[in-house]
Amino acid sequence: MAIIKAFKGIRPKKEFATKIASKPYDVLNEKEAKLEAAGNPYSFYHVIKPEIDFPEDFDHYAPEIYLKGKENFSKMMKDGVFFQDDKDCLYIYAQTMDGRRQYGIVAAAAIEDYFNDVIKKHELTRPDKEEDRKKHVRVSMLNYEPVFFAYPKVDALDKIVQEVIKGQPEYDFVADEGIGHTFWTIRDDKTIQAIISEFAKLNTYVADGHHRTAAAALVGKDLRKENQNHTGKEAYNYFLAVHFPDDQLAIMDYNRVVKDLNGLSSEQFLKSLENKFEIEKIGTKIFKPSCLHEFGMYLDGVWYKLTAHKDAYNDNDPILSLDVTVLSKHILEPILNIKDLRTDKRIEFVGGLRGLSELEKRVDSGEMKVAFALYPVSMKQLIDIADSGEIMPPKTTWFEPKLRSGLILHSLDN
Repeated sequence: MAIIKAFKGIRPKKEFATKIASKPYDVLNEKEAKLEAAGNPYSFYHVIKPEIDFPEDFDHYAPEIYLKGKENFSKMMKDGVFFQDDKDCLYIYAQTMDGRRQYGIVAAAAIEDYFNDVIKKHELTRPDKEEDRKKHVRVSMLNYEPVFFAYPKVDALDKIVQEVIKGQPEYDFVADEGIGHTFWTIRDDKTIQAIISEFAKLNTYVADGHHRTAAAALVGKDLRKENQNHTGKEAYNYFLAVHFPDDQLAIMDYNRVVKDLNGLSSEQFLKSLENKFEIEKIGTKIFKPSCLHEFGMYLDGVWYKLTAHKDAYNDNDPILSLDVTVLSKHILEPILNIKDLRTDKRIEFVGGLRGLSELEKRVDSGEMKVAFALYPVSMKQLIDIADSGEIMPPKTTWFEPKLRSGLILHSLDN
């Protein structure tokens, strides 16, 4: 079953942790990252989104971008901002949001588990984003950011975690948005082995970070092929992951915005929805779906409630019961001609703490024409789909709180 490994984590010194810690690379754009990093040379955005150090029109995928990220991190390492632990450790990373706390076990996960499906996936990845993350990993030979995994709750692991957190944390701070981040190091070999043994009985699930997971596994696979003396024990056979028990996690809605109506007028578009949806005009007040198969839609400054007809979904099928499937099957594909969510540039995704007001903002600005608000999927739906070997459409789940990047790194060299 799941193979995890202790490793020599690369971490910031305590006095730099709050300055370094950043949101993940993919939850904000270049302008937002540049604004958050302003005046802070230690911000980890200089490493994971190094395009903020270039002119706005510079190609985000140019080789110079990846080299700059490596250069920025190497300087912080040289300046003593970061250090590497002197022995193989595991770590506990706790997050607190709205009175709810979740405890993750930080470990190196085996790339072999990704390819043999011990690590269960539930989403397809977008090739351009996957390639982008691969280049970051390959150029730096580091996993800059951990991926977010879930595992079925295990009482023995809960007990170990509760013992560990009685000790003094390495970091303990509240970020600007009010989310608490607390971090402990596990150096005791007996405790480490007990955790590894429990994971050997489990499958794990990619909760958040499919692109980073795929990129790390594919880079490791490439390095295996290139190393004529490969033994299987090299650091590149593993990648950085934080593993949370499934009962502590919450999934938020992940919504869609579309650039145009595929040549239709607003009236024609609304008419085309009537075959599969009951349409109720709400007005200017934001409408948030309250149950499965109910959608909010924002068009021309007006919110609508869409309720799917019973023939538009199948609650006995793990995929056909998903509202993202209903939306794609009955609106995005046949009406708006959006066939591939991974590659089509006419659709974008908005989730988490940005809220539904962000949908209004994107449409009212003229950047987008229509927005769809969805009811969030459940952990049970996610696990059922992953266990069945099925795949959700891209950008189906939004987990909150997000892991802070820069608190722990994994080297592929040692």
